[in-house]
Amino acid sequence: MLDQDGKIRDLSGHVSDIGGEAISPEGLTKIAAIDASTLPELSADRIGACVTGTGKFICIGLNYSDHAAETGATVPPEPIIFMKATSAIVGPNDDVVIPRTSEKTDWEVELGVVIGKTAKYVSEAEALDYVAGYCLTNDVSERAFQTERAGQWTKGKSCDTFGPIGPWLVTKDEVADPQNLGMWLTVNGEKMQNGSSKTMVYGVAFLVSYLSQFMSLHPGDVISTGTPPGVGLGLKPPRFLKAGDVVELGIDGLGTQKQTFVADI
Repeated sequence: MLDQDGKIRDLSGHVSDIGGEAISPEGLTKIAAIDASTLPELSADRIGACVTGTGKFICIGLNYSDHAAETGATVPPEPIIFMKATSAIVGPNDDVVIPRTSEKTDWEVELGVVIGKTAKYVSEAEALDYVAGYCLTNDVSERAFQTERAGQWTKGKSCDTFGPIGPWLVTKDEVADPQNLGMWLTVNGEKMQNGSSKTMVYGVAFLVSYLSQFMSLHPGDVISTGTPPGVGLGLKPPRFLKAGDVVELGIDGLGTQKQTFVADI
């Protein structure tokens, strides 16, 4: 955990990992009661994914009106749901590996929602009660795999390392309004995305409620809620990532990520 001075403190004497039990309402209450100054200080040569035990990594497509417009798509009448394989999850600053046959690897800064207790058939009014907190995600996508080959989007979203999450799981009490967060992404220092969660078509509370009508959401599940405009696919001409490119991204209050893209050898 981070203390009030931004120092990283060791929680391992109190929880086994940042997973289901630790991020439950009871678990977060227990952690909040700890005096951070009494915990050992840590250095961070590498930061791992901000939550463990993720059973489902659920993504929402075309959920920003301005992003839908740039890709030539219409806003869907209901949320577009697809899955990113949990084996894609990596730390926020880990290298991202471009698949050997990739032609169109792309970037997407997104707001991630981390579930803290089991949600099933919940109303929109009560949906945020089931959220542990929020995180930054990069929904790395291979567009040729996603849309130009037969089948569904999942194979263009689930390549190894295509799911950087973190650095922090920011508890919901620290996020005044998840629908008013600035978001940005750069490629090699050039600003590509500069948006806000204000332009989400379907907000966080709606999405948690909506998904819970079809499947139970469990502690540790992550919902990646869509991206604002500025993805490579939407540029004219389109632009995609190559080995050696460096992508940096951030969301207000949720920290930043930095990934070097490398070839799969």
